[in-house]
Amino acid sequence: MKRILIAIIVILVGILVFRSCTENKKEQSILQESSMLIQEQISNVSKLIVTEGHFAEVYNYKDSQELFGPLITADKKALVVVNADVTIAYDLSQVKFEIDEENKTLKINSIPEPEIKINPDFEYYDVTADYLNPFNAADYNTIKRNVNAALMKKIDASTLKSNAQNRLLSELSKFYVLTNSLNWKLVYQDAPVDQNFLQGVFVD
Repeated sequence: MKRILIAIIVILVGILVFRSCTENKKEQSILQESSMLIQEQISNVSKLIVTEGHFAEVYNYKDSQELFGPLITADKKALVVVNADVTIAYDLSQVKFEIDEENKTLKINSIPEPEIKINPDFEYYDVTADYLNPFNAADYNTIKRNVNAALMKKIDASTLKSNAQNRLLSELSKFYVLTNSLNWKLVYQDAPVDQNFLQGVFVD
């Protein structure tokens, strides 16, 4: 009788151990599948979020060189009309993240800085220069440099950057929706992410 009870107990223990191992393997398989899905979705997300804008700038350029003191100068000047297309982009391939399968957590450690590209079209009007102070390559480079600086001020004062951040938010929200659907947590710089957090942090 004792042998039969021992045999039954051994069989039950074996069944429990087998089921436990099987369930652990299933859980591990699910975690790995979820991890692979998250990585795949991150790699498939748009690598560039582009916001475009158009700016116009009228720039007066003038340069004077003294020849024989301040009374006699050689002058040159130009009226420059600039139409510029501006793009602001985030390269999402540069998002740094890590996946913690054990704790079912996707950690976004950092997001890239926006890339601002200015493509200006210069039209020169009323270009005049004295023989002793002609226009040269340095003048055109100075004009481009000054115009780009003026355009950057306009960009900073516009809504272009905030529009780009909103586009970034819409892409990062996909991470939140994905992790939520898999019962995972999304963490950004060690802080749990929810809808309110997204609205408060990424649109800053």
